Amino acid sequence: MCTSFKKALLDGEMDFSSDTSQTYKIALYTSSATLDASTTAYSVTNEVSGTGYSAGGNTLTVVAPTTSGTTAFLDFADTTWSTATITARGALIYQSGGSNPAVAVLDFGADKTSTAGDFQIQFPTADATNAIIRIA
Repeated sequence: MCTSFKKALLDGEMDFSSDTSQTYKIALYTSSATLDASTTAYSVTNEVSGTGYSAGGNTLTVVAPTTSGTTAFLDFADTTWSTATITARGALIYQSGGSNPAVAVLDFGADKTSTAGDFQIQFPTADATNAIIRIA
């Protein structure tokens, strides 16, 4: 999770369940991008380009926040770029609109490529141990 996202949560600036005007997106980046916990917002710098990919990435479907024990968590539905020819090393989840604040950075560990095929992000199981966003 991005540090600025944690602060935004405490400031009440991010709402994943009741404010339907807030849209979340995921953008893909090349290995030249510098993405980490200090990332504060979506940027086009070193975003991937290619067939089947549009700047800004895909809109995510939020799976409503929930709790298990003392952990709160949320998930997103998997997302796919169909018939895409792209290479990505990582991704940024961000809130679309305003300053496009960052939520979380994903590092794929190596370049991932699709050639005229599906490029899919599969989010982990939505539970207290694995969900993409967990607060324990």
